[in-house]
Formats: sequence, structure tokens, C-alpha cells
Amino acid sequence: MRRGASEDLVAKLPDYERADLPARTKAVLRYVDRLTSDAWQIDRAFYDELRRELTDDELLDLGMVAMFFNGWQRLIDAFGIVPDRWREGDALPFGPLRESGG
Repeated sequence: MRRGASEDLVAKLPDYERADLPARTKAVLRYVDRLTSDAWQIDRAFYDELRRELTDDELLDLGMVAMFFNGWQRLIDAFGIVPDRWREGDALPFGPLRESGG
């Protein structure tokens, strides 16, 4: 079994709801989007929707991993941590995010 994200999959992520992705993949993306947004609470209707595609164990595992990485990024941002090789005044080590379709 091959693991990882293909370029085709990554290209579909900005508009995953309209993309030709499996229902399970869309449910995972909706769940992670919800957890990492300002509207992070899971109500009964959303939980029931998720449970059509994912088990409780999968929801717990995925939620823990997503929130670990989300929290780690918030910590990095809070302290202004930058890559080791970057020095004040250098160009940023990454470019700005581009909007899809542009």
C-alpha cells in the first residue's frame, strides 16, 4: 500500500467539498477543519455525520494528532520561532501562500 499525498490530492484540498474525493476523506477534512477553526465545537449533528465514515477510535486518534500539530504551530507562532538557518534581516525561508485559481 502506498502512503502519502499525491500532487493530485494536494491540488484538490483548497476546495475539497466539490472535489472528486471519497466521502471518508471529505469527512476527515471537515473534522480537522472544524477542530482547527474558531468554531471548534462538535455538535450532535456533526458527530453523527462523522460517525457515518469514522469510528470513535479513529475520531479520537485523528483529533489528537490534528490538535497536537495545531497546538505546536500556535506555540511556534507565539514565540516567533523561525528555522535555525534564518537570521533577522534575511529573506523569509518560505514564500507567501497563493490563493487557488490565481
